[in-house]
Amino acid sequence: MAGKGRPRSESTEKAILNSAHTLVTAHGFQAVTIEGIAKHAGVSKATIYKWWPNKAAVVADSFFTTLKEQYPVPDTGSVIEDLVIQISNLSSFLASDEGRIIRELIAEGQSDSDVAEAYQSRYFSPRREVSRTILERGVEKGEMKSGLNLKLCVEMIYAPLFYRLLITGEGIDEEFLRNVVSCVLKGLGAV
Repeated sequence: MAGKGRPRSESTEKAILNSAHTLVTAHGFQAVTIEGIAKHAGVSKATIYKWWPNKAAVVADSFFTTLKEQYPVPDTGSVIEDLVIQISNLSSFLASDEGRIIRELIAEGQSDSDVAEAYQSRYFSPRREVSRTILERGVEKGEMKSGLNLKLCVEMIYAPLFYRLLITGEGIDEEFLRNVVSCVLKGLGAV
């Protein structure tokens, strides 16, 4: 969240986010410091702390920005296809070396409420809103029934992904994700 005073410089913000992403991907969340990010970005620690409350917030923002750039919001004309693409993209990202950092943030957040708040508010909540937007688009187009609890739909679609990723370690492929989306939407009477 931006502090008072001058607005953020886009180039400085980009340098900080790129530095955070580069360093954390290379060395892991625990090994990287705000000092290291500042040095790599060519800014002061004060600049970072003016814009972010802690390291987890900078890292979460850097990964959300990267994910947005790598995987734009799909709009194929089909809510089911869009959701399958969206969850498949997230699955691919989370299974990658970059996604390892998000898994580290989740683990760290179990014992550090600041880290948990950072990844929930800066990474997961915005991603959840993207999926909600896809569902709203489906309702507007008449592909889905209106009056659904869209938050519950999103949670039910993504829960199996995280269950397999974080608990069982079972494989996640397109067939599994397509079945999840289909079962959830049909089970809730959405389609």
